[in-house]
Amino acid sequence: MLNRILLYVRDPERVADFYATHFDYQIQREEGDRIIELTRTDDKACKLMLHPLARGRKSGQTLVKLVFDVQDVSAFCANAQKNGLQFGKIHEADGYTFANAKDPAGNSISVSSRAYRLQTNAHS
Repeated sequence: MLNRILLYVRDPERVADFYATHFDYQIQREEGDRIIELTRTDDKACKLMLHPLARGRKSGQTLVKLVFDVQDVSAFCANAQKNGLQFGKIHEADGYTFANAKDPAGNSISVSSRAYRLQTNAHS
């Protein structure tokens, strides 16, 4: 299930304010995390994640990534490989893992356990 869309942007704060002001998104920041998450309290929209655009990247180069929430990234990637989808290296970041791949049209996709990390931290 597609749960979130990651947008690479030059000014994450400005973009966060835009979606909060115009589309009723709530801004969620965690200290030390470079990703800003935007959610809706009514659950009528996909979560948005704003990631700073890397230096040297130009508009039009991988500005959107579809992120699919999975609890076990390693197991998902192993199963996907059996079905012909090769993910790259599994990365660790702030208590969760993720891996990247491309769809047949060259669009960036990712599987991530980030959502499960946030649920665990909320109950701590």
